[in-house]
Amino acid sequence: MEADLKKKLGRESKDYLAITFGLIIYALAWVLFMLPYQITTGGVTGISAIVYYATGLELQNTYFIINAVFLIFALKILGPRFSIKTIYAIFMLTFLLWAFQQIFRDANGELPMLLGPGQDFMACVIGAGMLGLGIGIVFCNNGSTGGTDIIAWIINKYKDVSLGRMMMYCDIVIISSCYFVFHDWRRVLFGFCVLFVMSIVIDYVINSTRQSVQFLIFSKKYHEIAEGISTKVNRGVTLLDGHGWYSGKEIKVVVVVAKKRESLDIFRLIKDIDPDAFISQSNVVGVYGEGFDELKVK
Repeated sequence: MEADLKKKLGRESKDYLAITFGLIIYALAWVLFMLPYQITTGGVTGISAIVYYATGLELQNTYFIINAVFLIFALKILGPRFSIKTIYAIFMLTFLLWAFQQIFRDANGELPMLLGPGQDFMACVIGAGMLGLGIGIVFCNNGSTGGTDIIAWIINKYKDVSLGRMMMYCDIVIISSCYFVFHDWRRVLFGFCVLFVMSIVIDYVINSTRQSVQFLIFSKKYHEIAEGISTKVNRGVTLLDGHGWYSGKEIKVVVVVAKKRESLDIFRLIKDIDPDAFISQSNVVGVYGEGFDELKVK
């Protein structure tokens, strides 16, 4: 009981540290690349940026107010565990946006253009990559930055839809609305460029952590290998009956489906038990069920 509690606390602490790291990257992207070059994107942060460019109202203030409303839906549909991390992320991001602006503003209260004047497109690309990386890290650790992220998670809960693509659909209207502030279609195109790069980076970060592999292991010491994978790597093992065509001998085939990050542990375990084992490893498109992704179909 105590060991399970310590394990759970350790996992939760790791989630919060990772969420904080992702939020730092996200906030730096806004303060260093998006705000100085007056670039916007979708989501509540994008709405807040448009309000900031139009009225001068601080980004973090608008962001916090809008998210307070969205949290009501999160509490009801996504549950308290999700909402606690979302509340943490909203408060933390509000603080980070404020703190980084205080740190980087010059004596005139202006944010510096790190890439120099006229480098709007490069700021757009770099900022979008950082935004996508930050949100991707937050999502991978069961968190959310609020706003349209909550809408994306609600839909993802019931349907197997890409989070990045779902957010893109939600954000098209927000980006288009910045035309009414700047009266410049170039700014709208920059916003869509940010959205496009963000969605690619988010999907890459999330899918890279979920990627799975399948092992087919042929060894005379199949029992020790199966036991080791089951107990040390904590992955399920299936034994298949095989027949060697050339040797004419009956053999056992060990089948294992695991996360890609667990591959090295499995290879080391097999090598320690039977260095002469024959192993086939292949990537799998999707794995659904206990220990992997939840199957979401209508």
